[in-house]
Amino acid sequence: MSHAPRVLYASDFSPASMAAFPHAITMAKATGAELIIMHVLASPIPIVSEAVYVDPETWDRIYAGAQAEAHKQLEPLVAGARDAGIQASGFIVDDAYVHPPADSIVRAAKEKEVDFLVLGTHGRTGVAKFFLGSVAARVVATAPCPVLTVRASERDSRPKDAAASAPVEQR
Repeated sequence: MSHAPRVLYASDFSPASMAAFPHAITMAKATGAELIIMHVLASPIPIVSEAVYVDPETWDRIYAGAQAEAHKQLEPLVAGARDAGIQASGFIVDDAYVHPPADSIVRAAKEKEVDFLVLGTHGRTGVAKFFLGSVAARVVATAPCPVLTVRASERDSRPKDAAASAPVEQR
């Protein structure tokens, strides 16, 4: 290994993905790894139809707002990891218009040469998984490193503030 160990934690800031954050902290502490926290910026406007038009100025304002909100949610995670004594950094990928989120996560894992990936999963099965897909399943199938997926419990599926949902526990 030509670098210090690295753990990549991918979050969409949902309660399901936030359930994995304490596990990423634990993994980084246990291995002395740097924790890299990433978020794939989703489209701020759901694509309903090709007939929907948003003028460029409006799009730029909406997109800038989405980027600012993502940074606002990312910063407490990086700060929480640092408060736990872990070397941590964060970044946002905004290529979701070109690549599915799972592909962006796997590409980042390769580019950052991470040793381990941590992400949450909603645990969907059956029809929901068929129609909604599974980012976690695609990451597990294509990642260049081991992946820890953390399924959200019923308690974790309730919405809450990102900073409050990122407890850092000492074990």
